[in-house]
Amino acid sequence: MLQRPFLKSCLLLVALLAMPALAAAAGKCERLVATGHPDYPPFMWRDPQKPEQLIGAQADLLAKLGEELGVRIEVLYSRSWDKAQGEVRSGRIDLLAGAGLTLADLETMDHVHPAVFSRADVVWVRNIASFPYIEWADLRERRGAAVDADFGVAFNDYAKARLNLEQGANLTQLLQKLMLGEVDYVLHEREPTQALAHTLGLQDDLLALNPPIRSEGLYLALSHNSACNDPWLRGQLAKKMTELAAAGVPETLLQRNLQRWKEQQLQPASASNP
Repeated sequence: MLQRPFLKSCLLLVALLAMPALAAAAGKCERLVATGHPDYPPFMWRDPQKPEQLIGAQADLLAKLGEELGVRIEVLYSRSWDKAQGEVRSGRIDLLAGAGLTLADLETMDHVHPAVFSRADVVWVRNIASFPYIEWADLRERRGAAVDADFGVAFNDYAKARLNLEQGANLTQLLQKLMLGEVDYVLHEREPTQALAHTLGLQDDLLALNPPIRSEGLYLALSHNSACNDPWLRGQLAKKMTELAAAGVPETLLQRNLQRWKEQQLQPASASNP
């Protein structure tokens, strides 16, 4: 029979040997690299002062997550949205902010639930030329415009069959046509259009109608090929995102960064591009 002191020593040795493994399981990475859309205010855009980095509501949320988890999260510029997705799919970058639930993304990334931000495609009109809008049929007798026709299969089919909806110009050109009365409405995302409206000085002239044409979540996604992708990290990210959403943090960050974008547009070019 083993002596009790010897048995205690063996158990202590086993516990000490297990501690490094437990520590590794509870966060083997002290640094994560994230990226996202580089031209998507107020969610994310390139920092005028540090062009190699991204700022915005999603970047601030990542910083908050890093603080909560004790992990440094660096948010880097990836030239384009397509490039950002490719970098995360390959595992060269760990996290993608603003991922959709597409088949391509689901095959290469783990999406963190809940999605605390969302994108909403809405009907934009001139304040002085608004009209009653409750459903898609209310658009049938009016002239509309959109940058592209990516509003989901159901609306795309409806628009093709029943709406007068032109496409092809960029959003700035479409808003100018709207202000000139050449179209009755423009379809585009709510928050990015608000940001552009402030850049163009049209913030008081435009009105977003409800309900949205489409609304979908913008997820934080962790690459399958990231060396940091483990059950502990995925679980902690989901837990902290749930807590932050319940506390109203994402909406606060979104409004703060919309104001941040507005203020940047008022700065001289030399101040924002040193």
